[in-house]
Amino acid sequence: MSILTFRVVRFALAALLALAGALVAPATAAPDTAPAPPTTVQVGESPDGIALAPDGRHVYVVVTETGRLAVIDTSTRTVVGGFGVSKDAGDVAITPDGRHAYVTDDTTFSVNGAVNVYSTSTGKRTDTIGVGEVPVSIAITPDGRHAYVADTWSGSVAVIDTVTGTRTDEIKLGRNPVDLAISPDGRRVYVAGFGDPGSVSVIDTATGKVVGRYDIDNLPTGLAVTPDGRHLYVTDRFGTVQVVDATTGKVIGSPIAVGEGPAAVVVSADGRRAYVVNQLSNGVSVIDTGTNAVVDTVPTGPGPSSIVLTRDGHHAFVTLYYSDSVQVLDF
Repeated sequence: MSILTFRVVRFALAALLALAGALVAPATAAPDTAPAPPTTVQVGESPDGIALAPDGRHVYVVVTETGRLAVIDTSTRTVVGGFGVSKDAGDVAITPDGRHAYVTDDTTFSVNGAVNVYSTSTGKRTDTIGVGEVPVSIAITPDGRHAYVADTWSGSVAVIDTVTGTRTDEIKLGRNPVDLAISPDGRRVYVAGFGDPGSVSVIDTATGKVVGRYDIDNLPTGLAVTPDGRHLYVTDRFGTVQVVDATTGKVIGSPIAVGEGPAAVVVSADGRRAYVVNQLSNGVSVIDTGTNAVVDTVPTGPGPSSIVLTRDGHHAFVTLYYSDSVQVLDF
């Protein structure tokens, strides 16, 4: 998630987003066939952050104004559960064992940002950990031992020890971090910084030190790392995606033009496609990572915000902030 998601600027962007264009329901199946899974799932008011469970069977959706973490079955595409969270919740990450959900809470933009921890089996809050100001993005290391939180207004990244439930570090970056991603081997955290110039900072997870900072044009808003750890796909405020060599920090080729207001990106498990959420043009751009060209643009309902992919890469779940729903895209 990034600073340009609706959780952070939902009022400012409201006038810019198309409020029309209701989604068309899927056609009714023939009587002798099973009903087709729905393509939109109503979850409540203003859904934003989303995460896929490690087993791929469920997605967890932060429903901000409803104050709920909704649980969707990925097979039936229906809400099968959920539990209450703060109405200031924003992003969510699930531990690798699937037992806990870590949910950011910006506490109405005060200096007292927090991460609330919930049991996914009982829905009960098991811990609250203080972090920096306006936490907007969270990711958990592959071994499940640490969570990293981008604290935008603090200009820092909080480090949480998930075993002890304590914040062990607050790494200062000097630029507003708006999104982060962890390398597949867990050795690096890449942080998109929204500034002039923009940047991608590199944190060594073993030392907690910033070991690199790459200047990026056009105000970065989000990023994703490829499964092989070699490349970063970085969205920016001006409608492009830049591909960055994760080792050298060099931008590869020319920026890739996508839709308006790209602010979230995810790469498929096989590394062949990158999917970009375009908030202001209501669509998802599909990039072939072999050619770094857009090969498709799939329309969505109003206010696409965040995205996750199923393991096989054939389905994407996209939160629609202004439709109070999650849209399922089939590829």
